[in-house]
Amino acid sequence: MPVDRAVAPPTPTLMYMPRTPVKGRGTVWAIEHRFHSDAREAFDDGWGALEQAAKEEVLAPGTQLVEENVKSILAGNESPDIHFDLSINPYRGCEHGCIYCFARPTHSYLNLSPGLDFETRIIAKVNAAERLREAFNRRGYVPQLLNIGSATDAYQPVERRLRITRSVIEVLSEARHPFSLVTKSAGVERDLDLIAPMAAERLAAVYVSITTLDARLARVMEPRAAAPHRRLQTIKALTQAGVPVGVSVSPVIPFINEPEVERILEAAAEAGATSAFSIVLRLPWEVNPLFQQWLEQHFPDRAARVMARIREMRGGRDNDPDFGSRMRGQGVWAELLRQRVRKAMARLGLDRHRIELDLTQFRPPAKPGEAGQASLF
Repeated sequence: MPVDRAVAPPTPTLMYMPRTPVKGRGTVWAIEHRFHSDAREAFDDGWGALEQAAKEEVLAPGTQLVEENVKSILAGNESPDIHFDLSINPYRGCEHGCIYCFARPTHSYLNLSPGLDFETRIIAKVNAAERLREAFNRRGYVPQLLNIGSATDAYQPVERRLRITRSVIEVLSEARHPFSLVTKSAGVERDLDLIAPMAAERLAAVYVSITTLDARLARVMEPRAAAPHRRLQTIKALTQAGVPVGVSVSPVIPFINEPEVERILEAAAEAGATSAFSIVLRLPWEVNPLFQQWLEQHFPDRAARVMARIREMRGGRDNDPDFGSRMRGQGVWAELLRQRVRKAMARLGLDRHRIELDLTQFRPPAKPGEAGQASLF
C-alpha cells in the first residue's frame, strides 16, 4: 500500500532519550529529520551501554546562535487559511521550545533536528532590515498585508540583544507600511515607541498567543515563553498605549488546554483584547512523534485519549494537511469546539472582524546606504 508522504510521520531513529524532561526545554529528543539518509539503531553490544545510557542524567545543550545573511526577507503566502499575504520571520528556530510548534519541521531543511536543535540552534537573519528596505524600494512593489512572527516568535530571548525585529519595525515605520505581529513574549513592550504611533495611524496591530492560564502547564508545554499572567499584562500594556490587540488561543489540545478555552478568552477580554481566534492542534511531519513522546512523558494517564480525539477530528489520521480543514478540524468534536469559541467570543465582545489596517499610506523608505544620512548634516 502506498504511503501518504504528506501526512505520514517519519520513522524516528531509535536512540537514547532521557526518561524525565529537562528543565527549560520542550523536548530532549534530537529526533533525526525526514531527509536524513542514514539510519541508526541502538543495540546491546554486551558492554552494558544501553543500561548505562538509561541511567545517565543527560543535560540539554545551551542555546547556540548562528548569524545568517539572507538573500530575501519577505515570504509570500499562498494558503487560503491565512489572512495575510506576506510574512517576516527574523529567526529560524525558537528558544521558547513549544512542543506543539508547527514550524519545527522547517529545521529539517537546514539539516538540523526538528526536536532539540529547533530550540537550541537559532538562526538569526542579521541583515533582515537591509533586505526589507531593498524589497520596499523595488520598482512596482505594492504594499500587502504583512505579518511578523507567523512561524517563529520574533521576540524570543535572543532578540533582547540582537534587536533584529526592532530594526525591521523601524523600516516599516519609516515606510508607513502596515503590519500585524503575533507573539507570546512580553518583549514586544520594548518597541511600543514604534508600534503605538503606527497603531494610531491604523498601521499596526498585535496578536498575543495565550494557550493556558495554568503556569505549571505552560512550563512544560512552552517552557521559555512568558508566563500566562505576564502575557495578560502585555495585552494591558499594549491596549493602554492605544495598540489594537487580538488574542490567539492556539493550538487547542483536547483534554490538555481545551477545558480552559472560555477562561482564556475571558481573561484576555478583561485585559483589553478586542478580537480573538483559535486553531486546533496540528501535527505535521516530525511534530507528530515529538508531541506523542511529550504526551507520554507528561500526561501518560490521558495520552491515548488525547490522540484518539485528535484522530477523530482529523478524519482518522494524526494530521490533516488540507487547506480548509487543517486549521479547523472536522467532525463532531471540532464543531462543538467552534461553537464554544464563537459563543464565548460573542459574549465577551471578541467577535469583531480582524483589525483593519491601512495600505494606502505606504511610501518607499530611504534606499540602502542612504538611511540615516540626514542625521549627519
